[in-house]
Amino acid sequence: MRLAVTGKQGQVVTSLLERGAATSVEVIALGRPELDLADPASVKAAIAAAAPDVVVSAAAYTAVDKAESEPELAFEVNEVGAGAVAEAAAVLQVPIIHLSTDYVFAGDKADPYLESDPTGPVSVYGASKLAGEKKVAAATGNHAILRTAWVYSPFGANFLKTMLRLGASRDMLRVVADQRGTPTSALDIADAVITVARRLKTDPDPALRGVFHLTGGGEGTWADFAEVIFASLEARTGRGVAVERITTADYPTPARRPANSRLSNNKLQSSYGVKLADWDVSTRSVVDRLLAAGQAI
Repeated sequence: MRLAVTGKQGQVVTSLLERGAATSVEVIALGRPELDLADPASVKAAIAAAAPDVVVSAAAYTAVDKAESEPELAFEVNEVGAGAVAEAAAVLQVPIIHLSTDYVFAGDKADPYLESDPTGPVSVYGASKLAGEKKVAAATGNHAILRTAWVYSPFGANFLKTMLRLGASRDMLRVVADQRGTPTSALDIADAVITVARRLKTDPDPALRGVFHLTGGGEGTWADFAEVIFASLEARTGRGVAVERITTADYPTPARRPANSRLSNNKLQSSYGVKLADWDVSTRSVVDRLLAAGQAI
């Protein structure tokens, strides 16, 4: 199977390159200069040249706070760019897997969000990603939109690596404890994307198309996430870092974050048989890998 994936540096594309090599899946990473999401013509040409079996739309504008002051660019990439990727897949008559986010929801529901729940983003980033979902769905019915959340990995910049970097020089860190969600490993996402792609390539069942939620098992707060990271650090190195639990109001940001980012994964499990590991298990695995490689900072 041949996957064309948008982006060259992101956590998911890097994870797909690693997992693809281990599972005999050819992953072609497409990014600038040959593919620029702000240039739809380049998107269509690059994807056509890759001749994929499945297209994975992974690249996006992800600077959540900066998007508040750059809404035009956020929408150009996350809406128009995503639409161009989907249109390219439609021309080739191949499925597209589009990665989206928990930020399409307002975060005011008491329970985990279902795919059928009303959306209501409270940030420019969330609104731009929701607009991208709509563009993808309008371009082709042969799509699986996967909403994920709180992504981390051994690659790039993310919360887990930031905690390890800051923890190397501080004995205590203040971390928000009133936002609930599920940290999700990009490596686990990559495994799921490959499984979904294999099914989409061979099975025309409409139940495999549409919107699905894809996050790790369980739930927690950012403070819980930090505590598991530091517990893993202490178990391996003996270095302890305390976590002071604070509120969202104690750590103001330009963009609002959903207080509830929990997503129900039941539909994905029912349709594809995909269920990710519990988030704390995958978190410990990534911390151990980084420490073993001397790449914690």
